[in-house]
Amino acid sequence: MRRFFADTRPLAIPAYRRSFLGQGTAVVGMMITAVTVPVQLYDLTRSSLVVGLSGVVGLLPVVVFGLYGGAIADAVDRRKLVLVSSSVSWVVTLALLAQSLAEVRSPALILGLVAVQSGSFAVSASGRGAILPLLVPADLVPAANALSYTVSTLGQVLGPLVAGVLIGLPGGFGLAYAADAVLFTASLYATARLPSFGVADGLGRPGLKSIVEGLRFLGGNPVLMMSFAVDIAAMVLATPEALFPQAAATRFDGGVGPLYSAIAAGSILAGLLSGWIGGVRRQGVALTLAVVVWSAAIAVAGFLHSLWAVVLLLVVAGAADFVSAVYRQAILQTFVPDRLRGRLQGVFTVVVNGGPRLGDLRAGFMAAATTFTLAWSGAAVLCIAVVLVAAVSARSFWRYDAREHVRELT
Repeated sequence: MRRFFADTRPLAIPAYRRSFLGQGTAVVGMMITAVTVPVQLYDLTRSSLVVGLSGVVGLLPVVVFGLYGGAIADAVDRRKLVLVSSSVSWVVTLALLAQSLAEVRSPALILGLVAVQSGSFAVSASGRGAILPLLVPADLVPAANALSYTVSTLGQVLGPLVAGVLIGLPGGFGLAYAADAVLFTASLYATARLPSFGVADGLGRPGLKSIVEGLRFLGGNPVLMMSFAVDIAAMVLATPEALFPQAAATRFDGGVGPLYSAIAAGSILAGLLSGWIGGVRRQGVALTLAVVVWSAAIAVAGFLHSLWAVVLLLVVAGAADFVSAVYRQAILQTFVPDRLRGRLQGVFTVVVNGGPRLGDLRAGFMAAATTFTLAWSGAAVLCIAVVLVAAVSARSFWRYDAREHVRELT
């Protein structure tokens, strides 16, 4: 049965199990706040521009602190780093709760708190990604990532639903922030129970030189570089979310909700049926094919005028995106030496958070300058060609055998 359904063996390891449960509760809370903040900003200002600024304000700290936080993660005890940075996020959530209860009504204060929370999230994400390979054996890293991505995606679905219910109640903003604070408390407890991991790079010092060392390692390893490159291509060239409102208005007479939820639904389905993922040795090939399936499903969907046919293809795309996410994370966590893992995880955090925003910009610009179909499907077809040519050309990536690599390390 393990070949078909999610491989749950990592959950037998107490440290990973605590991390898994803590991550699940944290993502639900984080998504509650992610929905509540823009709704409150619009309620205060009646300006979509201010709501849009919250995304920009949140992105810049992720870029800066994602890179620097990764360097810190290699120079200190990662458990302590995650605990401290997560505590900062928790304090910010309490501040959001306080401003709501006190009816401060200050958009500038909310945006400032969003910036601080984004920076602390980037640091903790770099540390958490570097910790996971220390919790489970190398051969269980893909299965552990599959479980982690599944619970995160489930949280991304449940969080907005809970937020929608709470915001609609009297004092809804305060209730939503309070729910996030309670859920995050459980995550902090799980982090505090993790073992100490010591310092990965005892000679390293956080700073520009340390960051450059990580980037130099990335640039000098085609396997790792290609795992980042195919992911960036998928996000920039074949991410359609920015076009969903136009599609709903011009093709489907509404129905934007199913479009936005379909990709997440596909990821959850893939997670439940992910037992086979850990048995794949040629992870470079698997990652490439997953991106091709993602792009092909997106490309075909852009030509259709049936809402439910498009939703079905987006579910397929979401499943493929889940597979690619698991493999790109597994390659990073097993290929990179422990002393550099935090820095590369920091780069990964920047790419994962910045790539979709670049994709939204690309899609919006193309739709305005050309046609809707070209912006949706044409770029996705280009993504297939770019990814296949690049992956096959990088022979070490195309031939990468995860099992052989793990054997060499041991």
